[in-house]
Amino acid sequence: MNIKYKLNSNYKNIKEFLLNIKDFFKQNSNTIHKARNELKVIEYEEIRTVVKAFKVPNILNQIVYAYFRDSKAKKSYQNAIKLQSLNINTPKPIGYIEFFRNFLFKESFFISEKLDYEFTIREPLRNKNLKDRESIIKKFVQFTYNLHKNGVYHKDYSAGNILVQKKNDDYEFFVVDINRMQFKQISLELGLDNFAKLWLNEDSLQIIAKEYAKLAKVDEDKAIDILKDCDKKLKNFVEFKRKIRGKK
Repeated sequence: MNIKYKLNSNYKNIKEFLLNIKDFFKQNSNTIHKARNELKVIEYEEIRTVVKAFKVPNILNQIVYAYFRDSKAKKSYQNAIKLQSLNINTPKPIGYIEFFRNFLFKESFFISEKLDYEFTIREPLRNKNLKDRESIIKKFVQFTYNLHKNGVYHKDYSAGNILVQKKNDDYEFFVVDINRMQFKQISLELGLDNFAKLWLNEDSLQIIAKEYAKLAKVDEDKAIDILKDCDKKLKNFVEFKRKIRGKK
């Protein structure tokens, strides 16, 4: 079994934790999310961490990740460091580790500090009675516009991947699940399309489009039309996939 890893220089005291992460992960039962990948909260040396274990890929991708492409764990770490350099909020990255066997890529883990937060952006988008709702959504749009101005395109910009933290009667936003991220120039259309995965209702869509239009200095109606079109395309595509699966 061979390994490759990177440990943030700010966390040199927990190198043993990183190198033995498979044992720590197996022994811990504090799972906070489990689907394709699994996330657990694990405390070590008084540091509360979130450990993300990525699913072992199929045999083809075991070759791809071994020789041709960076792993999701490595990209998560690298993207977090890049976001920090741009002063964009994401949980503090601690490190990543990859395991290889018989020259093939196997397990991988990404570790960050546990972030305490109030809720995800899903709450203000869905709950019209939430205190400060419209203000939170507008500030979220400002946060997103800043991402785009810095050339950051989060490809999994869904409601569960934006954490909202309340701080001194204000709100801050943090992005997670960041392995699928691109750094490039972002057009108005692509920027508005980034909101489509939030599964917006009409009210939220109007607030978002108008605020983004104000920041981008474009016509409100143009922004609304673009976002409505992006929203409709995604919802139609998801509905189409559901029908296809239903026929199988």
